[in-house]
Amino acid sequence: MTTTLLHTAGELHARTRTGRRAVVMTMGALHEGHATLIRSARGIAGPDGEVVVTVFVNPLQFGAGEDLDRYPRTLDADVKLAELSGADAVFAPSVDEVYPGGRPQVRISAGPMGERLEGASRPGHFDGMLTVVAKLLHLTRPDVALYGQKDAQQLALIRRMVRDLNFGIEIVGVPTVREEDGLALSSRNRYLSPRERRTALSLSHALFAGSDRHAAQEALRARAREVPATHARAEALSAIGESRAAADAHAVAKALPGAPSAVRAAARLVLDEAARLSPPLKLDYLALVDPSDFTEISDDFTGEAVLAVAARVGTTRLIDNIPLTFGTFGAAS
Repeated sequence: MTTTLLHTAGELHARTRTGRRAVVMTMGALHEGHATLIRSARGIAGPDGEVVVTVFVNPLQFGAGEDLDRYPRTLDADVKLAELSGADAVFAPSVDEVYPGGRPQVRISAGPMGERLEGASRPGHFDGMLTVVAKLLHLTRPDVALYGQKDAQQLALIRRMVRDLNFGIEIVGVPTVREEDGLALSSRNRYLSPRERRTALSLSHALFAGSDRHAAQEALRARAREVPATHARAEALSAIGESRAAADAHAVAKALPGAPSAVRAAARLVLDEAARLSPPLKLDYLALVDPSDFTEISDDFTGEAVLAVAARVGTTRLIDNIPLTFGTFGAAS
């Protein structure tokens, strides 16, 4: 397959369309995570459809002091990776093509969800993100658009925008791709020195610690419900190594499912240790949220949730998250 490089919307619109058009939006510096998105898009579009990868470093998403100027720009390599992954075209517009009148005066507002977590740390970021996503959806005219779940809050906001404003486009989330050591793939990983990378691994380690704690608690409660609230329950709980729970088996059976506070505590313990490393991890936030609005969940919560973390290592800011399911006794996404 030969991938065509396009720079204007006119060139893209002139292409003959057959089948479904699937779009993958990127800011370039493509890596295996992007390749996974492109391959997923190829599968959705099918042999008769079209996969378009956008490459555009959006200035509206960068606040004062952020890394717009040093953000990697590797278009030749990006086109090559897109081609190997199954893209039909790479659409790499200039800033003037996307914003012909300069910075737009009318923009999409992310609303209250956009002011939490990433939005609180990076004011205006999600307004800029949604504005460019809306523009690129209009410019590329896809049937379906794919985004990575690593940017969970971004994905949630795009889904909300498309639904609230009746875009009529299918939005597909693709699971996070990780390197062999567990670090979530990101274009910013290249900024990390070897020592910084070792510290950065604490983000994924914290998420896995929270997930492990969640799985253990869900298993405990599932086991507790299988036996009567008697001495037999205490023995059953003790057999799986939960001596404190065994001391009051009936209380465990009545306990709130999943205990989100314990999941947060397990993750925070890893992050607190990372803060003492050299170089240290500087935590921005750790949150366990409802993905529908990104508000913190309570200990009586049941359903899908996202355990999310953001931190700086040196001058590099990284984010990561993992999905969890509470109240289904043993289910962890």
